[in-house]
Parts: sequence; C-alpha cells; structure tokens
Amino acid sequence: MFACARRLGEGGLAGACIGVRSAGGIRRGFVVVVCRACPDPPCARVCPTDALVLRPPGGVRLRAELCIGCGNCVQACPFGAVFWDASQNKPQICVYCGYCARYCPYDVLALEDVASGVQSPAGAG
Repeated sequence: MFACARRLGEGGLAGACIGVRSAGGIRRGFVVVVCRACPDPPCARVCPTDALVLRPPGGVRLRAELCIGCGNCVQACPFGAVFWDASQNKPQICVYCGYCARYCPYDVLALEDVASGVQSPAGAG
C-alpha cells in the first residue's frame, strides 16, 4: 500500500489504490483488496458524468476532469476496491501499473495476464 501511494510522490497510505486487510489475524493471513477489472464495471455504470472509462480488457480509468466527486462509484463496487482521495474529492482505482508488485517484500503481489497465464515477476512490474 505504501508503494502504491508513493508512485505519485505521496507519503502515507492516503494515495493508495490497493488495500490490505486482515483475514482474521496473523494466522489466517491477509486479503489484498484491488480492482477486479470487471468486464461490465458497476462503478462506471453509476457514474453520472461518464468519468470512469472502460479499460480493455476490463476495469476502468478515471477522467478526473469529468468527476464531480459524488462517490457513487465507491458505493457501487461490490469488492470495496474503489478508494477515495479526500484531498482531491475523487475516486482512486488501481490501473495495474505494477508499482506495488516491485516493492512487495514477500512476492504476494504480481501482475498476471489471466488470458495467457503469463506472470510478471514482482521485480519486472
């Protein structure tokens, strides 16, 4: 999460587009919360200004200049993967840049092309 926030020069966790939550304590592990790249994303369907543009092959990209900060996208995401940037009053959604994977000390995060099964090592981003 810290690496994700740092990609734009931010400190702390406020700028992160991914989340890591406990699955029930150290013994049960952790869950990474990230955009699932839905083929028909509910977040985009509820956006009144079309600020969330479909991204092939799935997921969305934010056109910040069109966003009015209504927060409908946050409420619509069934995975809780649309985070909120309170300073900008805009959503933050993972765009699969791979920055987080490069800095994951336990190789939990990686980019993988699901269609081909090809996985980029954490160091490759």
